[in-house]
Formats: sequence, structure tokens, C-alpha cells
Amino acid sequence: MTETLSPTAPLAIADEVADHLFRTARTAQAFTDRPVTDAELEAAWDLAKFGPTAMNSLPLRVLVVRSDEAKERLATHMADSNADRVRNAPVSLVLAADPTFHQHMDTLFPVVPGVRENLDPVAEVREQMARKNALIQAGYLVVGLRAAGLGAGPMDGMDFAGVDAEFFGETGWKSLLVVRAGHLDGEGTTYPRFPRLAFEQVAETL
Repeated sequence: MTETLSPTAPLAIADEVADHLFRTARTAQAFTDRPVTDAELEAAWDLAKFGPTAMNSLPLRVLVVRSDEAKERLATHMADSNADRVRNAPVSLVLAADPTFHQHMDTLFPVVPGVRENLDPVAEVREQMARKNALIQAGYLVVGLRAAGLGAGPMDGMDFAGVDAEFFGETGWKSLLVVRAGHLDGEGTTYPRFPRLAFEQVAETL
């Protein structure tokens, strides 16, 4: 089956928006020297935060690695092929799950009183919930970065325990992946676009 970038069904958004966020967007490998601002990152978050999570838990946490010193600290915990990518990216975002996300539940999910108290003694449940929903949010954030005019390059070749000890010893956050972000140099990659699976290859209707 030949993959096409053209739409096969009507969308509720303009085709150029769908192209920018999905069809022509690429995993970024090359960035310009233009700085990434806090305002751009906040704009991406201000979209991503509206994606659904269980009970509006929002357990994703973001460490913005921008200074040369911080980049080097992170690079020492990355796989060899990823270390220079961290060093060369304008910013790298360490995405993590917060096992103590429940401390905000009185504010985030007031419709059901007592969620915070019920989750407090069940650390394993919280950790699983935090990881699952933070990974969902990571996908939202990648799309949010694209909407904010940035390229995104997610990667997970890293020493997770080392990253956690280096950066999250006090917070207890658990690292999930690193997303390099910046303004694209050209298309941001020299790789060709690889095929995608069609709906009928991944879906079953009962």
C-alpha cells in the first residue's frame, strides 16, 4: 500500500493545520541557533495542558535544560548517539512523571472530593497512574511544540536512574524521555519520511 499525505476523510481543522501538526511534521534532528524562549515553551504547554488525563491529574513535569552546564550534566546520562544531540539542541526538555501529582487533585478534580486522600496511601497505584498519564501528555506536548512553531525530537536512549538522581533527587519525579526543541534548520532532518500503517492495518471493529 502506498502511503499518501493527502487527507482521506474530512477533518474539522484546515488541511494546512493538519499538515503542520502531523502530516508534514518530522522528528527534528537539526535546529538553527535561534534561541527558544520561555514564552514559546509556555505557549506549547498552554495547549498540551488541555489534553485529557485520568481525573484531570496532569502528572507530567518538565525540566528545561538550556544552559551549557545543564546540557553537559544531562549529556553524561544519555546514550552515546544522543549525548551530542543534547549538547547541540537549543533546549532539551526532560519529561517526567510526578508520583505525588495527587497533591493537586483538590484543585484539578474538585467534582469528586477526597481523591487526594484516597491516593495518598497507595504509592504503587499513583506511580502507575502518573507514568501512564504523563506519557499521554508527552504526546500532547510534542504537538503543542509544533503548534508553537518549534521542531521536536523525542528520544529515550538514556540512563533513567542516573537522570533521576542527577536532577530529581528532591522532587521524586521519574524521567520518561527527553525532547529536544528548537527552530528547524530547513526540514529539520535529512531522513526521508518512512511509511505509516493504514487504519485497516491497526484497527479492528467488533
